[in-house]
Amino acid sequence: MPTTISQTEPKPKAPRRQPRRISKEQFLRDYSDKEDGYKYEWNNGVVEKTKAMNQQQAILQAVFFRHFINTQTFKGGGLFTTETDMDTSPSHFRRPDLAIYTGEQVRLMKKGENQVAPWLAEIISPTDNADKINEKLEEYFRAGVQVVWHIFPTSKKVDVFTSPDDVTICRGKTVCSGAPALPDFQIPAEALFA
Repeated sequence: MPTTISQTEPKPKAPRRQPRRISKEQFLRDYSDKEDGYKYEWNNGVVEKTKAMNQQQAILQAVFFRHFINTQTFKGGGLFTTETDMDTSPSHFRRPDLAIYTGEQVRLMKKGENQVAPWLAEIISPTDNADKINEKLEEYFRAGVQVVWHIFPTSKKVDVFTSPDDVTICRGKTVCSGAPALPDFQIPAEALFA
């Protein structure tokens, strides 16, 4: 008796829905003060939602702050902050996990002028999308950021970028430097994960 194999046509995939675009004004109105455990950024009209900082990340924040208060930037009125609004272009509104601003930038911020942090860090989780991480890295440098740290708590390493193409990988006793933005801001990688 011959065996018949029935073939079923694969179901066509539903077309991928385009994300809804909103204006920056609507984003600021609807998402600026939203406190639901998420961080929202505005990327060319599209709202990007990621988890807000958790307790482990707050511990990293405290380690950074303890090192920051020993810098000339801090002594000159600089600001260390988390998830603070930063326009990187007319079509991009970001909230980096950690950012440091100079005293002069703080004075300009008080006058209502948007400032781009010279140093910032993003804490990378296992669920973050690599392409989005790289797109944001390039965006930060186009906006004028001088140093970006990508912190990987799971693998206990820090990638220190001074351009999208220049990276120093820090693990263990290797010192992560904030230069050229913050030459005296230096932390051994192991201190972040102790």
